[in-house]
Parts: sequence; C-alpha cells; structure tokens
Amino acid sequence: MKARILLVCVLLAIPAPAPAVDKAIQELQRDIALLQQQIKDLQRSQDEKLAAVTEIGRQAVDAANRASTGVAVIQSNLDKSLREQQTTLAGPLAGVNSRMTEISNNVSTLTQAVSDLTSTLNRMQAQITDINNVLKVMSAPPKPPEQQASGGGQPPSASDGPCMPASNLYENAIRDYRTGKNDMALSEFTDYLRCYGNTELAPNAQFYIAYYHFGQKNFEDAVREFDLVLEKYPDNNKTSQALLWKGRALVQMPGHKTDGANEFREVIKRFPRTDEARMACDDLKSLGLNCPAAASAAPAKKGTVRKK
Repeated sequence: MKARILLVCVLLAIPAPAPAVDKAIQELQRDIALLQQQIKDLQRSQDEKLAAVTEIGRQAVDAANRASTGVAVIQSNLDKSLREQQTTLAGPLAGVNSRMTEISNNVSTLTQAVSDLTSTLNRMQAQITDINNVLKVMSAPPKPPEQQASGGGQPPSASDGPCMPASNLYENAIRDYRTGKNDMALSEFTDYLRCYGNTELAPNAQFYIAYYHFGQKNFEDAVREFDLVLEKYPDNNKTSQALLWKGRALVQMPGHKTDGANEFREVIKRFPRTDEARMACDDLKSLGLNCPAAASAAPAKKGTVRKK
C-alpha cells in the first residue's frame, strides 16, 4: 500500500504525459480512491468490533462484580445464621449434656445399689437357710451314737438327718480333706450334695467325691463321679479338672487308654493356656502321643488339685 502511494506521488510530480499515460494515471487514481475507501471501511469495522468486545468485557466485569457481591451477601447471611443457631442451641445443649451426665451418675449409683441389695438378699437367704437347718437339728430327737468303722472298714455313709448350715458343712469337709480324714470328708461332701446340691459349691463337693475314689484306685467309680461333675454341673470351675482326672482314671482302666487320651485332648481344646491343659499335654506325651496344642501356663506341680 505504501508503495502505491509513493508511486502516485511520483507520477504527480512528473510532467503531464501523453494521452495514453493520462488514462493509466486516471485508472491508478481510481484504484487509489477505492483502496482508500476500503481502508476507511476496514478501520470503521475494526472500531465497531473493538467497541463491541469492550462492551462485552465491561458487561462481564459488571456481572462478576455483581456475582461476587451476591456471594459475599450469602456468606455473610450464612455466617450470621450459623452464629444465631450456635447462640440459640448452646444453652439447651449444655443443659442436655449436664442432664445426661447426671442421669449416667444416677444409673451408676442405682446399679451399685442394686448390686449391694442383691448381695444383702443373698446373705439373708443363706442365713435364713442356716437358721431353718439349725431349727431342724434342734427339733430332731437325738440319735444313738454310731460306732466308727475300724481298720479297713467302709467309709462312713451320708447321714439322713437334718442338715448342718451350708457354710459349716462345706468348711468341715474341706478341713477333713486337707488333714487326711478322707473318709469323714467323703461323708460330709455327700451330705452337702444331699442338702445343698444346687448351690455354687456343689460342683466342688462332687469333684472331691470323685477324687476320693481315684485316690482309692476305684477308677470305675471315679469316672462315674467325674461324669456327674461334667453332666450335672456343666461349665463350672471344676470342669477342666474333672476332664483331666477323668482321663487319668480311664488311662488306668484296661482297654480305655484311647478314651483317656480323648479326654486329655478335650481339656487342651476347651481350656488352653491353663495348668490342666499343660498337664494333659504331658499325659499325652507319656502315652507316646503328640500334644495337639502346647498350652502356656504358670508352673504347677503335676498331679495337684486346687482346693476350692
């Protein structure tokens, strides 16, 4: 474009040419005029588009400003609403927490009171039972004195008379058992089961009766009595010991070593990590059998029986 303008200026500076040259100049002038008009139209179009783009940008900025203002207003309203809710609920929630704490303390106190009351009632029931037994003993006619069996005689049988108080009867039996008066202890344990067969210490009494027969090498009777511990009083504190000693009694009986080994395995399965499981494992090894699971327990002398 600059080249054409320069050409026009040069031509204008040249002296008037011939007619043919004049015609060319005229055509060139028309082209220049047309070109100038196109430049003006292009400039106008660019100005209009720039103005339109500027307006769109301004509108976008205005819209963004309005949106930002709206978001700020919403955020402010939300914060205000949350503060109002916190202020409104803080008091009731504090009261509810305080009330729940009070209720929890009251429930704990009530639970302890019920536990104390239950213990008191149990003691009263035991005392009433003992009083009734004492009254029966006092009202019963005196029995003629019995002659004690001598030497290798049979152990004294259980009495059919009124029962002594439960605690006294059991303590006497345990004392006689510990001091080696096994026959007397057997009679007292038998009396205890007759009078108090459903009490907490009844499984213990049954176990000591079975253990008495084991000590006398009456292994068949011992197995039968140990079975009573397991069947009549399931899951008691003597269950593991009854299984162990039943197995030991079976091992002593001809043809029952396999049955005894099965009892040892049952001890290990049901009562792992106990003294009884460790002793059952040792008994299996003494039979030449493998122990299915080693039990870690506190050191205990093999063959011992816990007293209570």
